Amino acid sequence: MDPISLDRLVGLLGRWSAQRGSLQELLAARLRQLIEDGSLPPDTALPPDRALAGALAVGRNTVVAAYRILREQGLLERRQGSGTRVTTAMLTAARTAAGSASPLFLHLLEPSDAAIQLTCASPWLPPPELAELQPEVTTRLAAGVADMGYHPAGVPDLRQALADRYTWRGVPTRAEQILVTTGAQQALSLLVRLLVGPGDEVLFAAPTYPGLFEPCREAGARIHPIRADDGLDLASYLRAIADRPALAYVIATFHNPTGEVLSSLQRRRLVETCQRHDVPLIDDEVLAELDLDEAAPPPMAGGPVINVGSLSKLVWGGLRVGWVRAPEPLITRLARVKAAHDLGSPVLDQWLAAALLPRLEAVRARRIAELRAQRDRLCAELAANSPWTFQVPPGGQTLWVRLPYGDASAFAQHALRFGVAVLPGQTLDPERRSGDCLRIPFLLPPAELAEAVHRLAEAWRSYDGTAAVAAVNAMVV
Repeated sequence: MDPISLDRLVGLLGRWSAQRGSLQELLAARLRQLIEDGSLPPDTALPPDRALAGALAVGRNTVVAAYRILREQGLLERRQGSGTRVTTAMLTAARTAAGSASPLFLHLLEPSDAAIQLTCASPWLPPPELAELQPEVTTRLAAGVADMGYHPAGVPDLRQALADRYTWRGVPTRAEQILVTTGAQQALSLLVRLLVGPGDEVLFAAPTYPGLFEPCREAGARIHPIRADDGLDLASYLRAIADRPALAYVIATFHNPTGEVLSSLQRRRLVETCQRHDVPLIDDEVLAELDLDEAAPPPMAGGPVINVGSLSKLVWGGLRVGWVRAPEPLITRLARVKAAHDLGSPVLDQWLAAALLPRLEAVRARRIAELRAQRDRLCAELAANSPWTFQVPPGGQTLWVRLPYGDASAFAQHALRFGVAVLPGQTLDPERRSGDCLRIPFLLPPAELAEAVHRLAEAWRSYDGTAAVAAVNAMVV
């Protein structure tokens, strides 16, 4: 069995140290869980204790003690020349677990704990309109309209309502150009399944939302990142399009995580270049209507553009409604893929979304006011309590914060011991760069954001920035 990479193991460990107890016992307990559920199969080689200690920002003795506990329990064994491995005695009980090792997704699977969550960026409370509209949906269900409930492309009234909203935003759209999905994540996965094959190249701006990384890797695609740390390097991106990748992906409005907005000229050049080289272009619009300081530009449209959106950030993540806007032939093909995948998204959620759309502007105005106040409080607290630097984003819901020294992944592990979970920049970068950055959402109430910054500042004062160096040296030796 190949050794597990340090990055993957740290991702699987999740918020292991946010519970009560000694660090060695907490680490041993989490490793035991990963072994027993098959995430660490029999004969998996674990990282050297120095390397793992560095990546987790703990002392080497903590890892040595955790490994010893598991050896005494018969779950690990030490082999001469091959280090520490999961014992083959687990073969009868264990099965290899597949799935994501991205901290962005794994934090959703963690049990509730006392840590303040600054990892996943989505509203914590549904708007009151959802409860108010529920009787309307229930009445519709009780009416007994003949309908099997299978709509692979989406229920007709929601498709029309979404088309009408695009038209209102300045891009004339027909219902036939809309495919409803179970959130934007499914939309991205379906597009990769349809458009990308083994060995194909997919173009990214890095760092970016990582939800497209793993579908691409599962498809056997090659990821080609173009740097966007301080604004997209558009010239390099356009040159890469000329090499005709299978797919290009951008977040043109309030980029996740940097908050950048591409100008009208940049958008036009991007669309024209993709059209010239026949490259499909996904414009992820999930954050596009969260304009805090400036009006968002109209959606990109025409030719190769595929718009992906959802209600998860504007309304609530629990309303699992997303969509694809694209030329009708592509929507038809995509609907066939979705039909084979799940026969269609839940109809009740779609009816609720269709009823909500006429009232969406009121929901949006309230969300923007809340986000603006929360962003300003977070920026003020960080400026007053830390040496970290950042640009105030004109929209979206996250800050891209730069550390003056150290490694963001190691600091994120350190911060867990102070009761706050943050997302290191490496997890949003297919090249595992951005190691000096954190993505911090401003979605909690102002008082909770202030407490989170207080804990982060306390963690920073005791962080010396040497853990990542120790980890690298241990791996090399």
